Amino acid sequence: MADSKATKAEGLMYKGHPLRRVGNLIYYGSMADKYIIMMQVLETKKVQDLEVASKVSIQLQLTEPNLKSRDRVVKKGEKDSLYTAMDFASVWLSRALAGK
Repeated sequence: MADSKATKAEGLMYKGHPLRRVGNLIYYGSMADKYIIMMQVLETKKVQDLEVASKVSIQLQLTEPNLKSRDRVVKKGEKDSLYTAMDFASVWLSRALAGK
C-alpha cells in the first residue's frame, strides 16, 4: 500500500531547500526567496562505472528578474566535487537568506 506522502511529488529537498537539476545545472533554493544557488558541473571523471563531478562552479544569485544575469551573481567559486559544492551552497544560501 502506498504512503500518502509518496503520492505528492514535491521534488528533492536538501537541508530544507528545493533541489532541481536541468542537464549539468543544479538549482538549490526557491525562486520565491531573495537568493538561489546555481551549480554547474564543469568536468566529470569516471569512477568504476559512474560519472562523478570533478569540477563544479557555484554561484549565489539574486532572484530579481529585472536584473541582467551577470548582475544577479553575488558570490561565486569552484569546487572539486559535488559533495563539497553542496556543502558550500548550503552555507552560502543559509547565510544570505538570514541576512548575514
